[in-house]
Amino acid sequence: MNEKIYEKKLSIIILNYKTEKLTAQTIDAVLNTVKNEAYEIFLVDNNSGDGSLEHLKERYSNEKRIKFIANKDNVGFAKGNNAAIKVSNSEYVLLLNSDTIVYEGTIDKCIEYMDKNEQVGAMGPKVVLEDGSLDHACKRGFPTPSASLYYMLKLDKIFKNKEKYGKYDMSYLPIDEINEVDALTGAFMMVRREVIDTVGALDERFFMYAEDIDWCYRIKKAGWKIIYYPEVKMLHLKGESGKKRKYRTIYQFHKTMLQFYEKNYRQHYNIFVTAAVYAGVWLKCGLTMLVNVFKR
Repeated sequence: MNEKIYEKKLSIIILNYKTEKLTAQTIDAVLNTVKNEAYEIFLVDNNSGDGSLEHLKERYSNEKRIKFIANKDNVGFAKGNNAAIKVSNSEYVLLLNSDTIVYEGTIDKCIEYMDKNEQVGAMGPKVVLEDGSLDHACKRGFPTPSASLYYMLKLDKIFKNKEKYGKYDMSYLPIDEINEVDALTGAFMMVRREVIDTVGALDERFFMYAEDIDWCYRIKKAGWKIIYYPEVKMLHLKGESGKKRKYRTIYQFHKTMLQFYEKNYRQHYNIFVTAAVYAGVWLKCGLTMLVNVFKR
């Protein structure tokens, strides 16, 4: 049992990059729903340069629980969050996206669950999108070559509830039952400080995407459990479904998947599997860009 004394129970880290209104909405939801008073909020601005940091400082000038960190550059998701992780002193750390809204009890009940289950290294709630559907990133498997292939071929849709084919997003697990999973979304990830002291913070080599999966990979490898906790939920305002995305965003996502493969999987597979992985990822990237052309 960890006997370390902390200043706070929870440090909530919210990264802002030109999302002033969304960020304020996220902060307000936290302030209105969290009953445990032993928490703090770190608002990290990645050099937005649009006045949002100054406006947010003014808006919350009387809120002592909010601390501001201003990065001189847009350093990305991992490095931005790490800036707050390094200066915080709390039993738990919560990564919370600026495009989310937590509901009553979401954060408090996650704290209670982790207090009662010391083997849990990280956990997250049921995350829903604006249309009410599940954000599958909140309970997913690691993107192994086989899991990714079955997902690309949509075999998880053909052989529903089959673990072998549904490992990519763990579609075989009931969405309303507490379960151990491989990975959570960085949009809401509560992590035990003892875990961070053991495995380290987010890998700053990942600028955007995959840093949350990589963190979960290291956490599980160190022997901790990662829990999907649908007893509470959160709204994720992704706004991407059915809409045109920036091409560099599509490219960055697929590039990062290969970066994750190189770091965690390549040493376990031969050159032929690696060649197939690269071909498959770039093929999917091209097809995604093609489909994106016809979106509004």
